[in-house]
Amino acid sequence: QPRFQPSKWLRPCNHSWADILYILYILYFLGKPNKFAGKDLTFCETTMSSFKKAAKARQKDHKERSQPLSRRHLGLLEKKKDYKLRAKDFHNKQGILKRLKQKALEHNPDEFYFHMINSRLKGGKHAELQSAERATPEQKKLMQTQDIRYVDYKLSAEAKKVAKLQSSLHLIGHKAKNKHTFFLSSKEEVKDFNLAKHLGTTKELASRTFNRPRAATLQSSMVVGTEHLQKVSRDREQHYSELQQRMRRERQLHIIRQKMDIKKNLQEKGKSGRKMVTKETPAAPAVYKWRQRRKR
Repeated sequence: QPRFQPSKWLRPCNHSWADILYILYILYFLGKPNKFAGKDLTFCETTMSSFKKAAKARQKDHKERSQPLSRRHLGLLEKKKDYKLRAKDFHNKQGILKRLKQKALEHNPDEFYFHMINSRLKGGKHAELQSAERATPEQKKLMQTQDIRYVDYKLSAEAKKVAKLQSSLHLIGHKAKNKHTFFLSSKEEVKDFNLAKHLGTTKELASRTFNRPRAATLQSSMVVGTEHLQKVSRDREQHYSELQQRMRRERQLHIIRQKMDIKKNLQEKGKSGRKMVTKETPAAPAVYKWRQRRKR
């Protein structure tokens, strides 16, 4: 038989002996061990939370230590959790300085990066240098507001107008790039060479490259007035100026079309298999080279 036997008023329940001893200890600590004497006590009807609350009822309130009056100007007294945060931050900074010092010791003096020449220190911060404009404001605006179909439409319209002007104009009156060479037999003839006499026209019309009638024609027919020739010359210069502007606009539209094609291809294809050959400029689009892949 066991040496310790429970009292008769203790009925068996689901609690272990350790729980029963813990409850008896709490009752003894509260100073009321005879509260349940002569009564039928069932521990299954009492919860452990109620005993824990009773145990905490007579505990002392522990207050945090405040900053001494002589050090009140330093602020709140630092607690352990504040010290841990401050120590962690300090050790992190010490580690960063240690790694930077090691990098400085292992630094190669011949090392070079393009960022060294493409950035400057402004106000203690590194700022990128402004590179040259790769596209004119007109090109940027047109690329942002219009789509490829509109550019194709305007390009075809300008090409038709340029072709129409070129068919009606033949570069008459403009300074020719080639030269007219006359071959003579001796140096004496070169000294006595007269261009108007050699071409059979007057001295005033000898410098013309077009509409240069001969002297016999001038004697047999009437010559157009000077005012009419000036008007024709003004109209011709106006048409040539328009042709030059339209050709320049057609060239710009063609460049924009190529840039839009490059941008579309960059959005469709991945970054891994491409390499930039030349950068974009106002006069030409960027050139990329893609890796050759076998299509299945």
